[in-house]
Amino acid sequence: MRKKLSNLIFSITIGLIIISCANRGNPSGGPKDITPPKIVKSTPENYVTNFNGKEIKIYFDEYVKIKNLSKQLIISPPMDPAPEVTPLGTASKYITIKINDTLLENTTYAFNFGNSITDNNEENPYSYYKYILSTGSYIDSLSVKGEILDAALRKPEDFVSVRLYEIDSTFNDSIVYNKLPKYVTNTLDSTTTFSIDNIKAGKYMLVALKDTNEDNKFQQLTDKIGFVKDYITVPTDTTFTIKLFKEEPDFTVIRPRLVAGEKIAFGYQGDYKNTEIKITSVVPEDFKYTITKDPKTDSLNYWYTPRFKDTDSLLFTVKNKKYTENFTVKISEQPKDTLIIGALSKGSINFEDDFKITANTPLIEFDEKKLTILDKDSIKIAYKTTLDTLANTYALAFDKTEDNKYSIQILPEAFTDFFNNKNDTLNYKVNTKNFADYGNVRVTLYNAKYPIIAQLTNDKGEVKFEVYSTKPEPLDFRYLDPAKYYLRVVFDANKNKKYDSGNYLKKQQAERISHFNEVIEVRANWDPIIDFTLLD
Repeated sequence: MRKKLSNLIFSITIGLIIISCANRGNPSGGPKDITPPKIVKSTPENYVTNFNGKEIKIYFDEYVKIKNLSKQLIISPPMDPAPEVTPLGTASKYITIKINDTLLENTTYAFNFGNSITDNNEENPYSYYKYILSTGSYIDSLSVKGEILDAALRKPEDFVSVRLYEIDSTFNDSIVYNKLPKYVTNTLDSTTTFSIDNIKAGKYMLVALKDTNEDNKFQQLTDKIGFVKDYITVPTDTTFTIKLFKEEPDFTVIRPRLVAGEKIAFGYQGDYKNTEIKITSVVPEDFKYTITKDPKTDSLNYWYTPRFKDTDSLLFTVKNKKYTENFTVKISEQPKDTLIIGALSKGSINFEDDFKITANTPLIEFDEKKLTILDKDSIKIAYKTTLDTLANTYALAFDKTEDNKYSIQILPEAFTDFFNNKNDTLNYKVNTKNFADYGNVRVTLYNAKYPIIAQLTNDKGEVKFEVYSTKPEPLDFRYLDPAKYYLRVVFDANKNKKYDSGNYLKKQQAERISHFNEVIEVRANWDPIIDFTLLD
């Protein structure tokens, strides 16, 4: 009996010990690892001189991985073809750089990895690691520093490339379109300042680029560009400011083609205004044409009548300022567009807006006797019309009162289009809100150089309202929908009443814009007054 009791006590004791050990062995998680990886060694060593190899290895004290290499890794001077960096997508204790380019003599190369190197588990970055090598006997150590601004926006975009082009016997202004820069850096995603390091003394052109397709070359249609007008000499103590802008594309016509019966679409890039489209084929005596701007695409629609019966192509000459080009357009029998009329104004209409009517075929005639505007009390409202032939819209201007409803009735055959089609009966309704539903903003400018364009934008920089002024006066933005707005002022240097962007080849900077540094929160029935002192 005593032996059995001893065995029972022994068994219970062993069980408690096992449970206790098991409990102590359960992981508690512990503190989160926030330590970035460390470099153990590099072969060759960092800051190596007289480099003539093809491979570099960088060893770490733990497993690392590489993230977002295409944006983060900046190699200066750029290499073409680019080096192969491995491993990608897997963890390793070392990184290999395989050089595929033939390196320049007596040149310092810098590999800036940005935030692309992280440890494998917690992704703690080894931030802004640089590997430097020289193919000569010393490391170049000069720098060019500055900041990036956006000519139109409050803040520039991320990942802006800043580059230096050497002024030598091969230099010309078109180098940004077809050659790699001598040196390059990147603002990455956390700062608007830049520093191009490890460069040698010399004369350079300093350029910034929002390089959309990351080819290290300027593409006018997709990229923003900025530049310092005068060449710079290194070494320098100057801190440079570069403003990025989006160039207005050079005007050009893209593949005109027949898109419907007697309708040819001339696709274009650039400023379409003042474009002349002239048919050079022999035309019938009763031939006529008109041109409208397509509302959805960058196209000018050339409408003509009558249909050509004995030819399968038409010849055209297109001109716009210095641009001239001839085109041959294949034609065939196609169904014509049928007249469809619609209203651009729907629902609530602002007190200062016109009611606009448009159509899918060119509107030629309008009988005002067949259009009536009635308010909610069935009182007939007088109106005036304006035809914008290029936009193909009729604007109806009439006085509006608050909290009112307006019915627009259009009788048959009020509108006649280019092909002599006429409309059926049309009815539209719009309404106005109370004055108290809107906000009004008065802006007083100080130290302004006129003329100016004052604009209210949304957070994306899209213009919602603007006021043009040629002299000191209060600027009133009336009947604003409650929202957050941003105020900016364009200095209209050439007095053409619009913002003009810059042009790299003409060495023309964008017109200057000043941004009010506070958001303007417009509320209903609220009329703030904004004092804005502009800097020189």
